[in-house]
Amino acid sequence: MAMHFTFSQEVVLLFDFWNVHSPAGMALSVLVVLLLAILYEGIKVGKAKLLYQALASLSTPLNQQLILETDRDSASSDVPPAGRTRLRWFLCHFGQSLVHIIQVVIGYFMMLAVMSYNTWIFLGVVLGSAVGYYIAYPLLGMV
Repeated sequence: MAMHFTFSQEVVLLFDFWNVHSPAGMALSVLVVLLLAILYEGIKVGKAKLLYQALASLSTPLNQQLILETDRDSASSDVPPAGRTRLRWFLCHFGQSLVHIIQVVIGYFMMLAVMSYNTWIFLGVVLGSAVGYYIAYPLLGMV
């Protein structure tokens, strides 16, 4: 395996079954890697928005939230209001953790694809990151 970038149409990406031998296969692989990079940028923005919404929903002081929840659901539930608040926080944190795991896995897949030292794959990752940033980051301002 060459330890420098090459413009080859033959490459094995990530798994043995992803073996590219033709220009059409290389174009399809570059497209897949490009879409993966766009997805990665979208997940980064989604994770930031999810964190902002979780913090905004939990920013109410606990004693005010307990009063509001007690007034609203005083006779309709067996779960104490503090338990519901902790459960909501736990579910938000669990969801953010899952999104983070997905983001890390996609990031490592892209890193390993670039480590194939194929210039076309590298350009697909770079272009996908640029397009993903261009598309996703304006959405961050709409929080």
